Amino acid sequence: MSELAVITPSYAPDADLFAELHRSVLTHTPHDTVHHVIVPPADRALFAQYGGARCHVWTYPEILPRRYAHLPRTGLWMNLRRPWPPVRGWVMQQTLKIAAAGEIAADVVLLADSDVVLVRPTTAERFMTDGRMRLYREEDAVTAEMERHVRWHHVARRLLGLPSAPAPPLRDYVSPLNFWDPRIVRAMQRRIQETTGQDWIDAFNSQLHISEFILYGVYVDEVLGASAAPSDTTICHNMWDQAPLDHDGAVAFAERLPSEAIAMMISAKSGTPRRFRLAAARRCAELAGE
Repeated sequence: MSELAVITPSYAPDADLFAELHRSVLTHTPHDTVHHVIVPPADRALFAQYGGARCHVWTYPEILPRRYAHLPRTGLWMNLRRPWPPVRGWVMQQTLKIAAAGEIAADVVLLADSDVVLVRPTTAERFMTDGRMRLYREEDAVTAEMERHVRWHHVARRLLGLPSAPAPPLRDYVSPLNFWDPRIVRAMQRRIQETTGQDWIDAFNSQLHISEFILYGVYVDEVLGASAAPSDTTICHNMWDQAPLDHDGAVAFAERLPSEAIAMMISAKSGTPRRFRLAAARRCAELAGE
């Protein structure tokens, strides 16, 4: 069993972004770290070029139970035993992360969106403190105005059989680069099944609004106890704006790389040209090596 594995759900429109992420995984993680990319069946051929000792290309049907079928030309998935409501692609990607994280043999799984790039050496130890797994947790970051996040908290607590969430502010656990303990993921799956009386996948996919990261964070904090997981919000240098960066803006973003960050993320939704994203990644790597 390796100490670290990386999981990335991706698809054809993000193929160029994934290429840069995967290159950084090969560069900055140990030689036994495997990058698991999960793609729709139609995109397997496009991603097959990365398959090998350090990359495993999965398609949705290889991870999902056979009762789930894709609805053509919709991006939706359907549970053939419970045909309504269909599962949106965004929720299905979350399902795949949880399923894969529970199956992969590793001490730590690093969940990386396609628009993330690693810029510093990354090992399982980076996510541990005194032998305890850390948790991506930002205190009091979810305010009442963040209605979706508040809803995600309520849904998570319902699936886990916990009392209703207190009034905001609440903790945030959402990040484009996150890290989980597979043993905790498996225990969380069992908890959902015990609470709902359903397979955890069916219970999760029945939700219209849900966050895998809030679910995991609430489980660790409220079921296991917060003392089990020291906080860590330092791993990724993020640019969430949806306006594109030019060269100078990308380099200026890179110059602000925190000393603890192991990665950078310029949101794919920003439309930042690839050459400027690469310039930012190069400058981050230079700063990390100084």
